[in-house]
Amino acid sequence: MANLTSLILLSAGAAAHEAPEPAAFGVLSAAWIVAASMAVLILVALLLKVPAMMTKGLDSGISEIKKQLEEAKVLRAEAEKLRQEYADRIANAEKDAAAMLAHAKTEAEAIVAKVQVDTTAVIGRREKMASDKIAAAERGAIAELRNKAAEAATTAARGLIASQYGAPADKVQVDAAIAGI
Repeated sequence: MANLTSLILLSAGAAAHEAPEPAAFGVLSAAWIVAASMAVLILVALLLKVPAMMTKGLDSGISEIKKQLEEAKVLRAEAEKLRQEYADRIANAEKDAAAMLAHAKTEAEAIVAKVQVDTTAVIGRREKMASDKIAAAERGAIAELRNKAAEAATTAARGLIASQYGAPADKVQVDAAIAGI
């Protein structure tokens, strides 16, 4: 604790023995020199119209920023307009695609229906042609069979007539036919 007391006494004694403030040319203190320098600096700044130049520079900066903001607003409006235009185009393209798809489905269904009708008609025609060919073949076969039967009957009749009738029998029949006239 003794150390603490001696430190306090030393610091109090040091405050009482401060060194005198230096003075310029022995007359003015440093604080007066700084104040005078600041006053001269402010006076020179006012004479050279530094505040007006600063205001003019700030005003030109502000006007430039305003101009850039207006350009940004115009660009944003154009961008919004383009975005809306492309959104409309996309919506129209989607509608067109849906309409094309519906039209294609309708056309495909119509083509399928037409093909079914055509196929049915072709099958009907082919069946009729086949039936006609079969009927023609049947008629041809029947005609051929009749011809062969007639030929066979003719041959059999010729053989029968040749075996049973002779010249005397022919004379009796001819005389009977003449008498019947």
